[in-house]
Amino acid sequence: MSAYKVYLILIASLFTLSLSAQTSSSPSLVTHDPTEEAINLYNYINNISGKQTLAGQHSVPLLGSTRLPMVYRITGKYPALFGQDFGFSAPGDWDGINFRQSLVDEAIKRNNEGFIITLMWHAVPPTQDEPVTFSKSIQGDLTDKEWQELITPGTRLNERWKSQVDVIAFFLKQLQYAHVPVIWRPYHEMNGDWFWWGKKKGEDGYKKLYKMLFDRLVNFHGLHNLIWVFNTNEYKPGVDPLAEYYPGDNYVDIITTDVYTQGFDQENYDQITKLAKNKPIALGEVGTLPSPEILKAQPKWTWFMNWGDPGGKSFETYKDPQVITLESLPWVKIKNPTLHYPIIK
Repeated sequence: MSAYKVYLILIASLFTLSLSAQTSSSPSLVTHDPTEEAINLYNYINNISGKQTLAGQHSVPLLGSTRLPMVYRITGKYPALFGQDFGFSAPGDWDGINFRQSLVDEAIKRNNEGFIITLMWHAVPPTQDEPVTFSKSIQGDLTDKEWQELITPGTRLNERWKSQVDVIAFFLKQLQYAHVPVIWRPYHEMNGDWFWWGKKKGEDGYKKLYKMLFDRLVNFHGLHNLIWVFNTNEYKPGVDPLAEYYPGDNYVDIITTDVYTQGFDQENYDQITKLAKNKPIALGEVGTLPSPEILKAQPKWTWFMNWGDPGGKSFETYKDPQVITLESLPWVKIKNPTLHYPIIK
């Protein structure tokens, strides 16, 4: 029996307020008829908003979940969130597309252990075929003509884009069959100009692409286990305000931002809380962990996810009682987990 199913059975005794029911002040998931697991996870995130913050660790396809025991060796605790990427590069590479099935198997295994799963996708532009390189493809661009063709139904680029999305849907559907809710973080950092989907303004720009993806995954493929994230980059010179590309409340469950250079400044926090209204917010990627003082001053962050190798970084934040690690999640029975190893093949 998965940890989430155990959670459902014990939920009444764990909380005085049931997390399986929406409250009048909490937002509902934007996906119609969401899975029970997605509802419960989203309610849990809403419940901790303003009170506690989940610790997270991102990994890459080649490394499987090896960064999880690395964090454990440093802190004596596992992060609550396990993040991965569907990749784009040659088989056996850092971001190899051949690891996708192993990634799904790993996510199912970690979910059964109690980890919260968050996934992203450095998508290849529809003008190219996988595998590709990061700098020449993911960080490439589309001409205005190519972009218009992409968003126009029935065109060659639109059909190619749908085929690419369908590949990822195959793996996401496996997670739905396994009752794994997924915090889904597509087309991130769109307010910067370093990805092919970045700084595409107007209703026919990034907003259109995000809505197309939502429609393809939810309405065409019937994926109801996804919690949809709108993930910006921190606002700074050369990066547009966070609200510029927001597709609308009907397409977004959680709003996140990535912080690498601005030091968790108040301006970015104010922008994201204003945009989110009553929706949860989080730190999608961080180069360094927010300090306990930052979390106290900015309490609405529902999670942070360390990007990159844990080695050489300060993890003092893990000692903060405000921070939730794996053993503190209410559905996790094992309070002192032992080191584990990836199942990557």
